Amino acid sequence: MAARRHLAPVETGDLPDYPISSEDRLDSHFFVQWNLKRWRKSEFRQLAEPEVGWYGFLLICEAHDETPVGTLPTDERLLAKALGITVDRWHQICEREMTPLHGWSRVRCDNGEIRLAHPVVTEVAVEALASSRRNRAEAEQRRRNKRLKDLREMIEKRIGAGQLLRGPQFLDRFDDWLAERYPETQRREGFIRQALDEFTAEMAR
Repeated sequence: MAARRHLAPVETGDLPDYPISSEDRLDSHFFVQWNLKRWRKSEFRQLAEPEVGWYGFLLICEAHDETPVGTLPTDERLLAKALGITVDRWHQICEREMTPLHGWSRVRCDNGEIRLAHPVVTEVAVEALASSRRNRAEAEQRRRNKRLKDLREMIEKRIGAGQLLRGPQFLDRFDDWLAERYPETQRREGFIRQALDEFTAEMAR
């Protein structure tokens, strides 16, 4: 009878915390920053067998769709499935001097999971998330600027209440009030007229 492997519990007390939350997503991020020179000069690229290098590259790509972003599961069955190979084949590949998991190590995630992370993949994921946040903030600012421009033109030219705009921060306060009070209402002229009366009455109290 073949000897059974005894699985011992993994000590997790000293594992580093992964810096990316499991709630952060890159669902709309279709490009991964890739430093070609860094990759070509890396120890993994230069020393790994071609098959191992290809599987390692696929795991890097897979990590960007995982939760948290930039990590891999520790379950070898899931790793093999991600590569489209059997667990037995995965075991064979991992017997090589350099494996597809070269540079990956266990980390503790904020959702309690223990997963695998790679310092370079983590670095790229952190920057991608920061870039995504900047893009969202810039897009929101552009939307706000357009709302304010349209609101100013409607109040000044169509409603003829330009005197209201002389008040300090009136337009910003009115826009914020509309967004909070009537977030789903289209800002047509009739609605804005009524909203102006309501807003100015509230401000006068």
